[in-house]
Amino acid sequence: MKEYQIRRSENVPASDPSIGRRMSGGDHNWNSKVVLLNGLKSDSGKHSSTSKNSKGLKDDRKVAHTNKEKPPVKMYGRLLSLASSALTEKEFKPKKSDFWKEPYKQASSWKPCADRRPPNPGKHDTSNGYIMVSANGGLNQQRVAICNAVAVASLLNATLLLPRFLYSNVWKDPSQFGDIYQEEYFISVLKHEVNIVKELPSRLKSIDIEAIGSLITDADIAKEAKPIDYVRKVLPILVRNGVVHFLGYGNRLGFDPLPSKLQSLRCKCNFHALKFVPKIQEAASLLVRRIRKHDSARSMLDKQLLGNYMPNIPSRHHEVARGSYRYLALHLRFEEDMVAYSQCDFGEGESERKELQAYREIHFPLLIERLKSSKPISPEELRKLGRCPLTPEEAALLLSALGFKYGTYIYLAGSQIYGANSRMQAFTSLYPNLVTKETLLTPSELEPFRNFSSQLAALDFIACATADVFAMTDSGSQLSSLVSGFRTYYGNGQAPILRPNKKRLAAILSENSTIRWNDFEDRVRKMIEEGQRVRVRGFGRSIYRQPRSPECMCRT
Repeated sequence: MKEYQIRRSENVPASDPSIGRRMSGGDHNWNSKVVLLNGLKSDSGKHSSTSKNSKGLKDDRKVAHTNKEKPPVKMYGRLLSLASSALTEKEFKPKKSDFWKEPYKQASSWKPCADRRPPNPGKHDTSNGYIMVSANGGLNQQRVAICNAVAVASLLNATLLLPRFLYSNVWKDPSQFGDIYQEEYFISVLKHEVNIVKELPSRLKSIDIEAIGSLITDADIAKEAKPIDYVRKVLPILVRNGVVHFLGYGNRLGFDPLPSKLQSLRCKCNFHALKFVPKIQEAASLLVRRIRKHDSARSMLDKQLLGNYMPNIPSRHHEVARGSYRYLALHLRFEEDMVAYSQCDFGEGESERKELQAYREIHFPLLIERLKSSKPISPEELRKLGRCPLTPEEAALLLSALGFKYGTYIYLAGSQIYGANSRMQAFTSLYPNLVTKETLLTPSELEPFRNFSSQLAALDFIACATADVFAMTDSGSQLSSLVSGFRTYYGNGQAPILRPNKKRLAAILSENSTIRWNDFEDRVRKMIEEGQRVRVRGFGRSIYRQPRSPECMCRT
């Protein structure tokens, strides 16, 4: 079997364990403004100043991992055998999985309309000052930070400086806003709501932001802060000094309570203003066309994410052309940091436990300290609670229970899978037609993106958003959340999303030794169908993930 390897790209959720070590110096330095400043990139994409790595980061490079090929790991051998038999039987039947389509017609009654709302009446001719934003994390965290910053600029009647991206010791990507998104388009789409400029006026360029008290970090603004927090804490500084700098900005604006005009503005920013640059659109269109193996009628998702780089054919030929070349995109969250942070067991016994404990001690010192002073939870209990990342084997069993056939084309998005071939063998035994951006694009086509993990992540984002079906294994992932939101917003009720309930799935899988395959199928299907119900965004829920709300979409 061809060796399995996925290149690491940015797909880490807001709750991801590596968030705390993204800046120079590790997770214990997040409250240090000096360290945060060292993470800010200059226009050339290099550090504006240099900081030494902490001892932890030096150790990070010395972690010993065996390169010896491990034997295949199977936690559910009996179910795998039953799944294989079921897939073989289905190959000779014309019936296709019901999950290629949205199960509820109500989904198509919601239409995009965040760009049709009247301009923000609160925008004034004069500004209270300038807001600078340096966003942390990778592509998806930065996207959320950008749209939160747009809403805050509107709230405070401020002029927004085009957001900057902090350099990350994890992603090591020097990309800035203009390397990923179309700057002029962004400014133009939002011009009626927020003034956005590319640089500060000359009178403010030489000011020491920290010295005048205008540097604001996560220590100054609570997570998911309310608008009143910004009005009370930030506005006085902005008015007094004429400028504030949100350094290491991320998920610092809550979703509720929030004025409807700001909620709508967030939607307009995320779903309309942030358009990928032509370089990314062109490469992504090649990638998607090679999975589909043909040109087809462009969907709303294609038009929004790929622009004019996706050739169009008349819609009446669409179904004929598509034939059997539909594809499912899978975001499989089973990277080593996720696996280690979970404290779960994954079937390899003592050697696995020692390996993951060693990883935790080097990468997650704060977690180790917390564990010393808290009551331990057993790996078995963690699995029952739904806190364990799904393995590739579990993902394959999930898809087979939903009726996806052996020959299904699956695009795999995500980072390097923990255990590589030893873990993926169970998956590819059921679904061999597995592709990635690295297998679909040539080395020369990938070359412009090398060393730019956020730009590579944009390719994953597009491939997942434009897929016929999108399946996730971790609903807390930022990529999965944003992709789900895009598919809901632009999918016209024809972009199904498969979102497993890990707690329920764990209970089903715990009966591995006795459950009949038909019962397994029925229970997994019911679980997924319940997650596909058409729901209006609930109070406090992310509007980026669940845009079905009056502030973002219109119901027909």
